[in-house]
Amino acid sequence: MISRIITLLLLVLLVNPSFSQDRKMYTTTSGELIFSFADIAINGADESSVMRFSPTFNVQNWVNIDKSDKFGFFTGFSIRNVGVIFDDPSQPGVRYKARSYNFGIPIGFKIGNLSDKFLFAGYELELPFNYKEKVFIDESKEEKDVYWFSNRVNTFNHSVMVGVQLPYGATIKFKYYLTNFFNKDFKASDGQGGTFKPYEDVDVNIFYFSLNFNLLRNTDFYYNEK
Repeated sequence: MISRIITLLLLVLLVNPSFSQDRKMYTTTSGELIFSFADIAINGADESSVMRFSPTFNVQNWVNIDKSDKFGFFTGFSIRNVGVIFDDPSQPGVRYKARSYNFGIPIGFKIGNLSDKFLFAGYELELPFNYKEKVFIDESKEEKDVYWFSNRVNTFNHSVMVGVQLPYGATIKFKYYLTNFFNKDFKASDGQGGTFKPYEDVDVNIFYFSLNFNLLRNTDFYYNEK
């Protein structure tokens, strides 16, 4: 529902004739250094997360549509490494590290001096396609599992973002995931012919701040709307 509303708003704004008739369209490609945390509750009790640094592999390509030199929109795609590190309160010394690679489609707007410094905000729909989970006991890795298109995590993630573009292509961004990282309905084998839900009582909403650096920018393309 959120994605439909935002998409509808974007389409309405793109055809709004109140903006200048000169439009500029171009793409920008950037890398992203992510410092993530999470709001975590296990069995209803709040737990702390450990900061997670993910320098690779995070890349985003934005299609920029500048309605004027002060206001514009962006969409595009991204591939992002998102995850969480937390301790199991019921098992002292046990730490979990989980991450997924996501394919994302952002939609947002930007306002300010679009050739220099500006603010931006938006929404992003992400599809996790590769999931990895590690279990550490007393800092020794005991388990490691990797799955493609796993239903251990939700099929789609919804997130919102806000940030500032600085001179020379550097960007600072804050992002919050509205969707629980884990699929609470996932069932795993208990090894005795039955199943259980390992994430049923685990709530994890990831948030992060990141540093982005432009790598490529294509030639500006101007067009008129009549």
